[in-house]
Amino acid sequence: MPVAKMELTHRSPWELLVATILSAQCTDERVNQVTPALFKRYRTPHAMAKAMSSELEVLIRPTGFYKSKAKNLIGCAQTIATRFGGKVPDAMEELTLIPGVGRKTANVLLGVAFGKPGLVVDTHVKRVANRLFMTRSSNPEQIERDLQAIFSEAQWTDVSQRLLLHGRYVCLARKPRCAICPIHDICEWEGKMLT
Repeated sequence: MPVAKMELTHRSPWELLVATILSAQCTDERVNQVTPALFKRYRTPHAMAKAMSSELEVLIRPTGFYKSKAKNLIGCAQTIATRFGGKVPDAMEELTLIPGVGRKTANVLLGVAFGKPGLVVDTHVKRVANRLFMTRSSNPEQIERDLQAIFSEAQWTDVSQRLLLHGRYVCLARKPRCAICPIHDICEWEGKMLT
């Protein structure tokens, strides 16, 4: 992945946070279809903190799991509005206090919104890191630690985004596209397809 670019459309840390929460079990493409109307209606954490769950659910329904996502988004907005003065915090310890925000989401925010080292471990990173023998774990926190041991902090954001996109478009779960893989010749994964 020569250009490792975040595919969630956003204009602020708040918008990236909301989009990342919505992206769970959903494609970035679908999230990008939903967020324009959502951000038009709820421009700030203060606005979303006052949202009616039923109204929010209608707007985010296409992303799936809309009831739990609506609950998390309202809780997230309320926490940011009251505890953080309406500003998305830029530290792991504070981000993970927000409803709906775990290490993965926090690392997305740190790396993309705030330019701090953030090593995202999603299903794609987990798969690719294991296939490339960068880890032997299935636990996201252990995978994060394993990758942090291999790469310098300055590389974390870019490396995780590259692994994520490689897993999303090339090193697929069921039918890896080994014929177009730029690292096919050096890949030692036993399941790779011969070209």
